Formats: sequence, structure tokens, C-alpha cells
Amino acid sequence: MVQVTDPKSVMRYGGDKMLVAPPLAYDEQMRRVPEGKVITADYLRSYLAQKHEADFTCPLTAGIFINIAAHASAERGEDPTPYWRTLKKDGRLNEKYPEGIQGHKTFLEREGHTVIQKGNTYYVKDYQDKEFDLNS
Repeated sequence: MVQVTDPKSVMRYGGDKMLVAPPLAYDEQMRRVPEGKVITADYLRSYLAQKHEADFTCPLTAGIFINIAAHASAERGEDPTPYWRTLKKDGRLNEKYPEGIQGHKTFLEREGHTVIQKGNTYYVKDYQDKEFDLNS
């Protein structure tokens, strides 16, 4: 846990207690999301902050550690972390995942999700209806 002293950051994130959760904490929660369900990185960050009694998690390290979990899973080849079930904000697909947007899209469509394109951005259609509750 890190205490943030920058007033702008405290205002932006709603407090001064910032969690820098390790990559394995993200991997552990990403593994819990069952087939047919999704979560967003923002929800995952919020869940971890609440679990560790922090006001928020570091958004920069969260993005890096989620991508580390995804790439480690792809490299491992066995005992996969279903990283493709973790979306970016607003249900967007993650271009930094292994195999990029096309790989992310393929995994999601195999599990029954509909992926739509708006401009150059891809989203899971009605992702809110398929969100998994990590508190369950």
C-alpha cells in the first residue's frame, strides 16, 4: 500500500491509499471468471482495492500486470489463465493481448460473445449483461 500525497490524484481517485497489487493477484482473479462471463480491468482494479482496504489501485501497473498475466498464459500453453475474459473499459477488446485484437475476438466469439466494431475499436456487445461478480 502506498500513500498518495498529490492532491489532484487524491481527488481523482477518491482517497490517498493506493494499492500496487502484484501480477499474481490479477492472475488469480482472472482465473475465476467462468466461460461465457467477462469482467473489465476497471472492475478488477476496484475489486482488488476493496479486498485490500485501499482507496484505489495503480492504473498503470494494473494494465501492465494484466498484460503480463495474459502473455504468461499464452507462453505457458497449459493451465491457461482465461485472460480474454478480461476486457478494457467499456467492454473494449485489448490490442496488447497475445495475437492482438483478432486473437482476443476469436476467443470471445468461441465462448458465445458478440464482438462489434465502432470505428477502429472493438467491443463485446452488451458486456454488462455478462459481467461476472468476483464477490460471489
